[in-house]
Amino acid sequence: MISRRIIRIKVLQILYAYYSSPDELINNHEKELFFCIRKSYDLYHYLLLLVIDIADYAERRIDINRAKHRPTEEDLNPNTKFIDNKMIGILRKNKSLNLYLEQKKMSWVNNPELIKELYNRLSESDFYKEYMNDGDFSFDNDRRLVDRIFNKLILLCEELYQVLEEQSIYWNDDVEFNISMISKTLKRFTEYSREDLPLLPMFKDEDDRQFTKDLFRKAILNHKELRSLIDLHSQNWDLDRIAFVDILIMQLALAEFLYFPNIPTKVTLNEYIELSKYYSTEKSRNFINGILDKALKQLKEDGKIKKTGRGLIGES
Repeated sequence: MISRRIIRIKVLQILYAYYSSPDELINNHEKELFFCIRKSYDLYHYLLLLVIDIADYAERRIDINRAKHRPTEEDLNPNTKFIDNKMIGILRKNKSLNLYLEQKKMSWVNNPELIKELYNRLSESDFYKEYMNDGDFSFDNDRRLVDRIFNKLILLCEELYQVLEEQSIYWNDDVEFNISMISKTLKRFTEYSREDLPLLPMFKDEDDRQFTKDLFRKAILNHKELRSLIDLHSQNWDLDRIAFVDILIMQLALAEFLYFPNIPTKVTLNEYIELSKYYSTEKSRNFINGILDKALKQLKEDGKIKKTGRGLIGES
C-alpha cells in the first residue's frame, strides 16, 4: 500500500522531470507518475518472492548434502526449521502473490549468486542461529524471523541494490519503503490464513489515487501563483542560487496548503520538511522551513487557507 509520503516523493520526482523535459503535455507525465508507482508495487511482490527463494535454496542444499557419497550425521539429519518456516509456507501458497508474479513474469532465476549470498549471510547471522536453536516452533516465531530477514538482511544488502538498479531505474529508492510495507503485510497473516488472503493494495483507497493525480496537476496548473508566493517570502535570497528541487518542495507544500481542504497544514508542513531531509542539504531544510512557515502565516492572515472536515477546526 503506497503511503502518502511515497506519493509525495513520486510526485516530486515526476514534477522535476516535467520541468526538465521539452514535453509539456501534463497527461504524458501523469502517466509516467502512475507508472513509477506501479513499479514500486511490483517491487513489493518481487521482494516477497525473494525470501521464498532463499528458503528454496536452503532446501536444495539439504538435498545435496543428503545425497553425498559419504554423508555425515548432520547431513542425514539436518535442522529443517527454516525450510519448514510456516510464514514462508503461507507466502509460498498465497494466490494473490503467485498470480501477480505470474502476470508480471517476475523471477530471481537469473540471480542465483544473490540468493546464495543472502543465504550465506543469513546462516551466519546471530538472529538466524538463535532461531534455529531456540526450540520455539510457533507461528509468531516463524513470522518474526521472516521480518528480521527483510529488515536486518535484505534491506542492508548492497548486492541487492546493484541487481535492482540493473533491472529498473525506479527501484533503488523504494526498497526501504517496500520492506516497511512487507512488515505490515506479515502482521496481517496468522497460522490459519487462507491462500486467498489478499496482499496490501497499491493505494489505500480511491482518495489516495485521486490525491496523487490532483497534487501533480494542481502544482503545475497553479505554477505562477505558487512561485509568486515563494518569491514574495524569499526576497532576501537569490532564487537563482536556490536548488531547483527545494523550490519544487515548497511549490508542492503550498499547493497542499491552498488546494487540499482536508489535509491539515501541520501535516503538510511536517511531511515536506521530512521530505527535504532526503532531497536537500541541512541549510536548505532550514530555508524551506522558514519560507513555508512565513507563507503559511501570511496565507492564514489573508484568509486564503480554507480547511474543512473533522479535526480541522481553527485551521483557517
